[in-house]
Amino acid sequence: MTTTTPSATPSATKTAFGNAGRRLGTGAPVYVLLAVLLAALAITDPGFYEPDSFLAFIKRAAPLVILAAGQYMVIVSGGFDLSVGAVVTAGVVAGAEFYGSYPDAPWLLVTAGLLLAGAIVGLVNGLITTVLLVPSFITTLGMMLILEGAVFYWTGGSPQGVLPESFRNFGRGEAGGWLPWAVLAVLAVGALAWWLMRADFGRTLLATGDNERAAALAGVRVPRVRTLAFVLSGTAAALAAVLVAGFSGVSAQAGRGLEFEAITAVVLGGVILGGGRGSVVAAMAGAFSLQALFTLLNLQGVSGALESTVQGFIVIAAVGLGATGLPGLSRLRRRRSQPSEGKSSS
Repeated sequence: MTTTTPSATPSATKTAFGNAGRRLGTGAPVYVLLAVLLAALAITDPGFYEPDSFLAFIKRAAPLVILAAGQYMVIVSGGFDLSVGAVVTAGVVAGAEFYGSYPDAPWLLVTAGLLLAGAIVGLVNGLITTVLLVPSFITTLGMMLILEGAVFYWTGGSPQGVLPESFRNFGRGEAGGWLPWAVLAVLAVGALAWWLMRADFGRTLLATGDNERAAALAGVRVPRVRTLAFVLSGTAAALAAVLVAGFSGVSAQAGRGLEFEAITAVVLGGVILGGGRGSVVAAMAGAFSLQALFTLLNLQGVSGALESTVQGFIVIAAVGLGATGLPGLSRLRRRRSQPSEGKSSS
């Protein structure tokens, strides 16, 4: 007579992966919001949908959209990445300083170096969070301060060097004479993010954010998954830095505030702070919505100084609505899990 105890593993697996597929499509409200904002822009500016104007809008939104995709990976796994704005600033300044010493360096090589540096920053954030168990909020806040201080020390507050046209072309130039490279970058990042979230990595990422213990019991290597999420976020921030450098030039403030805009965009896309629920496509749509909202306010003559106020209202409202909905969702999950648990115990 043998005693079997397989129920823990199937139960953990069901808890970790059972609802992952449904959570990929929770951003319907942001699509409606984006449609409304785009309609309002068309009414306010009749020339908004002319090809040049509309592509220029996407090009302006591209860095934030890419940052939102990276930030989504971290938030949905249960963390935060406050260092992405500083990574953008450091990338712009590092590129300018490097070209100041090596003006003939190939732009593709410099871009690859910046992407690698961003991935390393993400790796450090991930290892500190998962190995040393420092909360991600504190880890990435510290990294943000380190990078900002390093940039200021390196440049004395006044970055030197000039970014060549070959490097800046990726951010403000066009492929084939009409389609901005920034639009192609957004499409590529969006396709890659969508594929990742449909693959096993995406399901384990959602499972980790939803219930870390259940995910671990189901065989998920939680530290590795979370670390990879930070690496992707750091790489996305470095790519955003290349785009920002293209149309804004060299500045020690190039990425200031972008970390909060990215978090706002992700929250606007219906992603739950704390992890486990949300769609990366909706998070990117949230970034487009935020950019559309700022553009609309600008066309209406509203001061750009109110952008932070608007972001604050969005975060509070979105998180508040999510929090009021979570208790009911938790009760529903408990009711659904009770019958299966009862059968297994019998």
